[in-house]
Amino acid sequence: MIHPDAYPSLGELLYDSLLTYKSETAFVEYNRKRESGRLSYLEAKREVDALTRAMQELGVGAGDRVAMLMSNQPTWLLSATATFLRGAVLVPIDYKLKGDEQRALLAHAKPQLLITEYGEWRKLGGEADAQHVWVTDAPEGAELGAATRFEDLPRDVVAGEHVARERADQATLVYSSGTGGDPKGCVLTHANYLEQFRMLSDIFPMDVGDRYFSILPTNHAIDFMVGFVGPFASGATIVHQRALRPEMVNYTLRKAGITHMAVVPLLLEAFERRIREKQDEAGPLTKRLFDALVGINVRATLDKPRHALSRSLLKPVHDAFGGTLKMLFCGGAFVDPARARFFYDLGIPVVIGYGLTEACTVLTVNDLAPFRADSVGRPLDGVELEIRSPDPESGIGEVWAKSPTVFDGYLDDPEQTAEVLHDGWLKTGDLGWLDPSGHLHLVGRSKNMIVTPGGKNIYPEDIEGAFDGLPCDELAVFATGYVWPGVPLTDEGLIAVVQGAERGLQSQLEQRNKRLPDFKRVTGILRWDDEFPRTASMKVKRAVLAGELREKASLESIIRL
Repeated sequence: MIHPDAYPSLGELLYDSLLTYKSETAFVEYNRKRESGRLSYLEAKREVDALTRAMQELGVGAGDRVAMLMSNQPTWLLSATATFLRGAVLVPIDYKLKGDEQRALLAHAKPQLLITEYGEWRKLGGEADAQHVWVTDAPEGAELGAATRFEDLPRDVVAGEHVARERADQATLVYSSGTGGDPKGCVLTHANYLEQFRMLSDIFPMDVGDRYFSILPTNHAIDFMVGFVGPFASGATIVHQRALRPEMVNYTLRKAGITHMAVVPLLLEAFERRIREKQDEAGPLTKRLFDALVGINVRATLDKPRHALSRSLLKPVHDAFGGTLKMLFCGGAFVDPARARFFYDLGIPVVIGYGLTEACTVLTVNDLAPFRADSVGRPLDGVELEIRSPDPESGIGEVWAKSPTVFDGYLDDPEQTAEVLHDGWLKTGDLGWLDPSGHLHLVGRSKNMIVTPGGKNIYPEDIEGAFDGLPCDELAVFATGYVWPGVPLTDEGLIAVVQGAERGLQSQLEQRNKRLPDFKRVTGILRWDDEFPRTASMKVKRAVLAGELREKASLESIIRL
């Protein structure tokens, strides 16, 4: 593994990796059940050299922005590496957002270059707020307007010049997955990423021969770090699958011999369901034998994982995941402790962490020595945590963090930056407590936000626009955990609080609700008699209204949809 301490920028670290591991396999790509591509680190270097030259020809240089809008594929990572080498700022855009949401982020970022794939380019209507556009996977002869077909860029060229960057320089501009009408772009530096990589690699190093399956969107902080920077600097192989249906994910796990993978809790739940279904199909004798073997594995792995022993004892389970899986990284949302324990007992450790975009990737992580499912782990090396204004009895308060991974602020938004950064401390907006061993336990959120099981940050204000014009006087959307902090994070959902409801409200709301992406849908309606408290500018005082709801209403008052 290449250690990051000696490097001033991500670009230099990544390029050295291409040289150091030149004979190793960097990428394997599948399209359904067919291997559609394979690149060694040397072949990847040649591609990066050509892209660096092409960016130089466009005038992309220090501080310019290059937006990336595409699904997981080698082109994403190769283009990102070239971006860093040109001293530019990478702007990852979520390809799962709607076209108008993507356009809003591009208008805010104002990139000099947008690199996107043909399907996304069509979703944007063939227009984008960028000086130049490269489009991948476009059919030959496709009408691209002013955009350039990525595959037509010259490859047989002299490598482009590298532009030196320092640790304090900006590396990325990252938008939260919940960003809506007023985009909040997090300014993250090369130091943020290099320090985050150092912290994680000291605990969970990858090696040559490891194979990481990249299924979370690469714009996601977790996949960017453990599915891009980590494997690159370790000479590991990154595996992509163009078709991410469950059967294709299962196929790739078995076919590619995956050793590492990052998942969100929703996918972890699907894995557990599949295992339990197999158990239910087995006869009583087989189930008793299986339970006995699990018991042996539990006793043998109390202090740390023992991969070889677990694979031997519970071979059918491990074979279903390819037989080589070492661990799953899980984050982006609350992880059910019972589910994490279930997988560890089977010999598949789930690494639980806690972080947020403003802190690069993670602040705490469970180091598996020993495994604990009841917390989100201890602070990483260099991270300080404080519980501010703790409750005298429970010790629960707001989590504040100081770390070399904390961002520089929101782009062109000093007011919102001042709300979360205080003398080097990041006000996370999450509620929790620290136990005597230093493990952090999360219990809820102090801000009006929900994190879905799929790892999406949802700001309820973004959803209210979808319900404009409904037959009621007032409507506000809240996360249940914001109104009633004691709600288990696994049960958190969105509710529509309505005042002055008229006939037909519920049916009309349900119709509009179905048009929203599933992770943005409200799960219930709470009827409210009083007028909403508002500021002088007529904005709803959310904290005040939430307090009134907490005092006068309950979860049982919600009409479930």
